[in-house]
Amino acid sequence: MILRRNRLGRSPVHVSELAFGAAGIGNLFTTVSDTQAEQAVAAAWECGIRYFDTAPHYGLGLSERRLGHLLRAMPRHEYVLSTKVGRLLEPAPGAGDDLVNGFAVPATHRRRWDFSAEGVRRSIQDSLTRLGLDRIDIVYLHDPDDHAEQALEQAYPELERLRAQGVLGAIGVGMNRTGLLGRFVRDTDIDTILLAGRYTLLDQQGLTDLFPLAQRRGVSVVVGGVFNSGLLADPRPGATFDYAPASAGMLSRALELKAACEKYGVPLRAAALRFPFGHPAVAAVLVGVRNAAEVNDAAALLHQQIPDLLWAELKDRGLLPADVPTLQEAG
Repeated sequence: MILRRNRLGRSPVHVSELAFGAAGIGNLFTTVSDTQAEQAVAAAWECGIRYFDTAPHYGLGLSERRLGHLLRAMPRHEYVLSTKVGRLLEPAPGAGDDLVNGFAVPATHRRRWDFSAEGVRRSIQDSLTRLGLDRIDIVYLHDPDDHAEQALEQAYPELERLRAQGVLGAIGVGMNRTGLLGRFVRDTDIDTILLAGRYTLLDQQGLTDLFPLAQRRGVSVVVGGVFNSGLLADPRPGATFDYAPASAGMLSRALELKAACEKYGVPLRAAALRFPFGHPAVAAVLVGVRNAAEVNDAAALLHQQIPDLLWAELKDRGLLPADVPTLQEAG
């Protein structure tokens, strides 16, 4: 299976339109076996996925170790790998488990925020060691919400130096605050942003200011969290929206979306996955997966045909803004 590849900004990096989010194989919420992780990566490769994203934060390095081990068997020139900086891992033995941070792993280390230039260099070197690979293609500043000044004044310039030296191919920022992302787009020469949960069927915060700014600045968008942590995958009582119980109003809206999709024989999950591609700034959609079945499902959803009439009906019923670009309008 061949997936389209899109260039990130003005960088030399081209990513597959569907990206493998590796938090799941870092034991996000529940344990994933080595075999399941191996099968997930193998399925992704078979489906044509050539962009893999990880971070030190995911399972205290487990995601990076597993992903690097599995990708070492693949031709290095054929795939793109991203990881993140901003959290250093420091040994902290005997601290119980890491479920307080959402990962089912022993808490052998603690995370320490660090967006200094030295912290960036150390984080990249530590990631390369865990990955066992010779390079990282994209480095994201990871959740700099409460560290914006240090990230802008120290971390970003260091990444820019490394990019100029050819150590990495592209620089990004990953978070879910559109306002602060806009500041990075406006005040730096980043190549891409990873926007989580803010350009979905239920939340289009990115559309108003951030996406037009990104287009003007030549910055590509990678969209994560297209299912808003579960509500758009399976809208039902008890489902979560952005990792908290969905409100009655939000659940009602998700059920309306589901009913409209079913009228046209389209799974809600397919519409949710395909929706971001209507915007020309979007280069890829990143989906978190933990096993081969989830990978194959995401690939099938990507290729699901969405009738023009479905998008039109969602707009007519006020379930999507009238001016939101959809796949057919983007041509």
